[in-house]
Amino acid sequence: MQLSTVILPLERWGASQEKWRRAEELGFFAAYTYDHLSWGRLQDRPWFGAVPTLVARALATSTIQLGTLVTTPNFRHPVPLAKDLLSLDDISNGRLIVGIGAGGLGSDATVLGTEAWSAHERMDRFVNFVELLDQLLEHPLTSREGPYYSAHEARMLPGTLQRPRPPFCVAAAGKRGLGVVTRYGQGWVSVGRSSNAEQSCFDAVSSQLRRLNDALDGAGRPRSSIERVLLDGRNDETPLVSVDAFVDWAGRYQSLGITELVIHWPEPDSLFEFDMSTFEKIATEGLAQL
Repeated sequence: MQLSTVILPLERWGASQEKWRRAEELGFFAAYTYDHLSWGRLQDRPWFGAVPTLVARALATSTIQLGTLVTTPNFRHPVPLAKDLLSLDDISNGRLIVGIGAGGLGSDATVLGTEAWSAHERMDRFVNFVELLDQLLEHPLTSREGPYYSAHEARMLPGTLQRPRPPFCVAAAGKRGLGVVTRYGQGWVSVGRSSNAEQSCFDAVSSQLRRLNDALDGAGRPRSSIERVLLDGRNDETPLVSVDAFVDWAGRYQSLGITELVIHWPEPDSLFEFDMSTFEKIATEGLAQL
């Protein structure tokens, strides 16, 4: 099992660069950031763009994996996004992970002046988005017509360092979304929530993993070919209150087959306001106690 962190892009580079260097020093497998223009309860606080944030972090580190968790079609088009990802993969020397999802409601869904998409249209767009992004990153020249996203002689030279492209870690729970995972994903990610408000995070993830395994079996893909990622911090669990709490939490999800846990870097005055010394102890000692 791997342990990673997600660092919110809340501060100017001069103040935040030490967090990313420290994440590498603590031995985290990957450091992610959210790809939003603003986010939830923090929408009135400073918030920086994901791609330039990751470029700066790539130059400040040397071994830790870096990625989006997750990027969505809400305000992205596959062609310029692919060019940005190609560049980021190069600058990071092949350390990029592309976390990708369908997106949701909230400010990002309407920031471009359009009405929020229906759930059906959102999924249609997501499928088209990932299909085209995959083709763009794998080929030097792409022309493809889609119902929402198209490319005409889009050039992606010299190509990504990672071949055939950087890994996609896909956030999905429903049938069509899991179809995207089985066709294009090297990883699957969950935040442990479901439409049933009374269902615990553990039960939700258990159910989602069963559906993921069924989808992989149906597609003829080995179950071991997909990394299983769980993002903590927005559900009913509190694994960062102590090392013992983390070990209990991590052990339960390891038994389910989760292969990577992602915990939020502590942020004052937010829902991720955790004790930093406990967080660092979890980072350095937690997994060793499993």
